Amino acid sequence: MKSTMADKIDIREQLRPGEELHRFASKLYPICRSITGAGIRETLAHIGESIPLEISEIPSGTQVFDWSIPAEWNIRDAYIKDVHGRRVVDFQQHNLHVVSYSTPVHAILPLSELRPHLHSLPDHLDWIPYRTSYYHSEWGFCVSHRQLQALESGNYEVCIDSSLEDAA
Repeated sequence: MKSTMADKIDIREQLRPGEELHRFASKLYPICRSITGAGIRETLAHIGESIPLEISEIPSGTQVFDWSIPAEWNIRDAYIKDVHGRRVVDFQQHNLHVVSYSTPVHAILPLSELRPHLHSLPDHLDWIPYRTSYYHSEWGFCVSHRQLQALESGNYEVCIDSSLEDAA
């Protein structure tokens, strides 16, 4: 059976919502967002361009049932640099590379001290895990297991340029 021009137009019309949804998801994907902070506001603003939203902000520390609203977390940059100054882990390349809610840090550490702050999935060599630390002060990086295995002994510059502040 030969397809007609009408069939082709109908198929394109059927694909259009999926293409639009993919474009929308592609716009949201790079935004680093968590349960508080500028990233979630940016995400909601994009959603609000398509559907009506009523956004309310609740101050940090407010008790909601058995949950307390955490401090607002915002991140500007994060990386691990090797002795040659190359970013071997780079938040700008993938926002999953930082443990969500990581406290700020800027230090030079030997690999032995850095390792406890690195999280990977040994059973999935190329996957970057997602981790958070909402309710305890901690910092860390999520890396593919392949990245972790490639790190050589020596010192690394570690930087997480983030803030945790009470939201009003």
